[in-house]
Amino acid sequence: MQGSWTPVEMTRANGRGPIVLVCEHASPVIPPQFDGLGLNPEAAGSHAAWDIGALQVAQALSAALDAPLVAGGISRLVYDLNRPLEARDAIPERSEVYAVPGNCGLSEAERQARFEQIHEPFHAALAEVLDGRETAALVTIHSFTPIYRGVPRDVEIGYLFHENSAMADAALLAERMQGRYRAALNEPYGPQDGVTYTLKKHGEARGIPSLMIEVRNDLVATRDTARAMAAHLFPSIEAGLEAVATPKAAE
Repeated sequence: MQGSWTPVEMTRANGRGPIVLVCEHASPVIPPQFDGLGLNPEAAGSHAAWDIGALQVAQALSAALDAPLVAGGISRLVYDLNRPLEARDAIPERSEVYAVPGNCGLSEAERQARFEQIHEPFHAALAEVLDGRETAALVTIHSFTPIYRGVPRDVEIGYLFHENSAMADAALLAERMQGRYRAALNEPYGPQDGVTYTLKKHGEARGIPSLMIEVRNDLVATRDTARAMAAHLFPSIEAGLEAVATPKAAE
């Protein structure tokens, strides 16, 4: 805890389900010490600052799966928990149409301080959850804006992977069998955009299957629609988990 804010929020830490959930961009909170980063209210509440609806989806999935959920407690404009320090967009000076004055001209020491205050406690907490259990899979939950840099996006749900596509392939197949939303692999982002950092760091590094789910944020903008989306995603996650489950050795 850092005063009135914390870089990580835990839900159902002792959940017994086989999946650990992560929601890095769960919060728009900008701690007082950062003076609002010089943002106007529109920018501070926009998709640039957080993944709208993602936390509500993740919380509903946590309940349905009895899964631990590790969620970020601060805005990604202060520090993006899904980025390493060396990534310039870990502390962006600009995010799409919004300038971020409070991030401009930071020294390396100032960047390092944010990394140590925010990134390190979050990822240490996630590592502790993973190290303390037999985890079948890591699933991260995100949302994205319907229009990016003036271009509408056709995809409504993306199933992303870093290198191992097994879980994403199975989840996408189950999604398409439902036939409700336009879905694709590694869309609207992919590993080339640096978005699979958490999957690589905590999933693939441990040999744990991992999956990142991106949902268009106009589909999860209210608590009710977020819960409905969680229910919709459940069969796809279950299919992904089944596809990567290790058969038990014959007794």
